[in-house]
This record gives sequence, C-alpha cells and structure tokens, in this order.
Amino acid sequence: MTLRLHKESGFTIIELLIVIVVIGILAGLVLNVFTGIQQDGRDAERKTDLEAVEGHLEAYAAKNGMYPATADIDDVALDAAFISANFEGLDTDALIDPTSGDEYVYTATPSSPACDNTSGNECSGYTLSADLEEDGFGGADADSDLADEIRTSNL
Repeated sequence: MTLRLHKESGFTIIELLIVIVVIGILAGLVLNVFTGIQQDGRDAERKTDLEAVEGHLEAYAAKNGMYPATADIDDVALDAAFISANFEGLDTDALIDPTSGDEYVYTATPSSPACDNTSGNECSGYTLSADLEEDGFGGADADSDLADEIRTSNL
C-alpha cells in the first residue's frame, strides 16, 4: 500500500495580499496622472481664453484708441450688450473660468483714479489674469495659492 500526498492547488493569503497591494498602487498612479492631465487641459483652456480676450481687447484699442474701462466688461451678465457690440465673435464663455465659474479679472489702467474713457481719462492699458491649477513644479497645487496667468498691455 502506497500513500499519495495530494498538494492543494490555489493561492496563499500572502500571494493574494501582494496582488491586491500592487493593483492598489497601480490604480493610485493612474488616477494621479489622469488628474494632472485634466488640470493641464483646464489650464490650457484658461490660457486660450485669455489669448482670445486679449486679441479682442487689442482690436478694440486699435479701433478706438483706448482700452475698455473696467466697468465695461467686469460683469459678463450686465455688460453683454457692450461685449457683443465691441468684441464681435467673442464667446462670453471665454471670460469665465471653466472650473469655478468666476470671471477672469480685467482691470483697465490707470486705476487711480479709475479711467472711464471720458475726455482726459482714457484707459491706456489693462491687466487680465486667471488663476491656474498648476503649481509650476509639475504637480497640482493643493493650496488656494494658485499660479496666475497674467496678460498686460499699454498703448
């Protein structure tokens, strides 16, 4: 009579735990990269928006000899008539941040006293800015201290 030993087939608990840990690490890496790509996309949209607005501001200045006053375009909802009349072809969404829904910051200069494009008080420049999500070091900035994309111009 001979005894045969049957070896049980299957995975040990250690093997299963190692596989689960490896899958968890890979999933974390994929999510981190995916989040970074989304942030880069939104930042690219912000920069494109600022370029579009900047082009319309320069066209306005070329036509009128001055930039719009801050009050002319600081509220998209209230200033829609001015924007559509003077920035033909500009989608008003280009003035609004894609994530927060806040408007980009436009400030006509000189700001003290505030220029209003009346005689002798013309707006000769502007600053246009948006908050970016990228911290400038290759990763997302978790603070509210965001990097800025700032465009300025003077006549």
